[in-house]
Amino acid sequence: MTLQHPPYEFGSAEHNNAEALIALALSEDLGQRGDLTAEATIPSEATGAARFVARQSGILAGLPVVALIAQRFGLAQGFVPERSDGDPLEPGTLIARVSGPMRAILSMERTALNFLQRLSGIATQTHRFVLAVEGTHAAILDTRKTTPGWRWLEKYAVRCGGGANHRIGLFDAVLIKDNHLAWLASSGDPIGRAITAARQLAPPGTTVEVEVDTLDQFDRALSCRPDIVLLDNFTHHDLAEAVRRRDASSSTVLLEASGGIDLASVAEVARTGVDRISVGAITHSAPSLDIGLDEEIVRDSHRSC
Repeated sequence: MTLQHPPYEFGSAEHNNAEALIALALSEDLGQRGDLTAEATIPSEATGAARFVARQSGILAGLPVVALIAQRFGLAQGFVPERSDGDPLEPGTLIARVSGPMRAILSMERTALNFLQRLSGIATQTHRFVLAVEGTHAAILDTRKTTPGWRWLEKYAVRCGGGANHRIGLFDAVLIKDNHLAWLASSGDPIGRAITAARQLAPPGTTVEVEVDTLDQFDRALSCRPDIVLLDNFTHHDLAEAVRRRDASSSTVLLEASGGIDLASVAEVARTGVDRISVGAITHSAPSLDIGLDEEIVRDSHRSC
């Protein structure tokens, strides 16, 4: 089956993804020389504190990544979360505190905010879709339309926003799409042939899903009993008809809607009775959430020119 995780579990895959990305981010930012500005303006012995604060409403995601960044800068003991991933935020909400060497705090600031803003933005966008389908039984799922290299973290952020994860990649589930079926078209029964081949090849328990774009294709797919049928770019009328036909057949196949679904249309899609709605926009088009780092510095009276 497709990999499942508790909503806010930041497991080994997420941890490893974060460590790799942090290394790249710090290499970009610090290069071989380090933070020239902090070295020029902040005494090496100076200490201070700062607060991560929300500037707009949203859903928090990414605190474990910030903790790893703080550790890289020797600030692990001084990093104190005040909220948890998945928590709602309002303007002014205190998210976390960090204290220690001032140079380190200033040097980590942008990298930490980049991760926190990006992941909280995805969680927030996901939550908007989840709220829009409240009262239906449809689940909101992500897709593979993620930022290259960020997949585990972005899918973690989706869970923080109340969404669910589709397959992680090509390795953990089968999704037979239109181009696969086009290649098999000469067989006379591409859907049946593809599902049979997938069942034979994939390890036991692997989810097998097939994408269709007409009701005729849907009928054939339903008779082949995949785990899920993806209804691609169906009209709302045809989505409801597919649900009716599935229910009339007493099939346990799950129905997933996808294709061009946005916040304006997702509620109506959910009301057709589909079980799942996959939305690429919750990752590929999520705007970053505005979060800032406010310094709390106690300066001494010594000044230099």
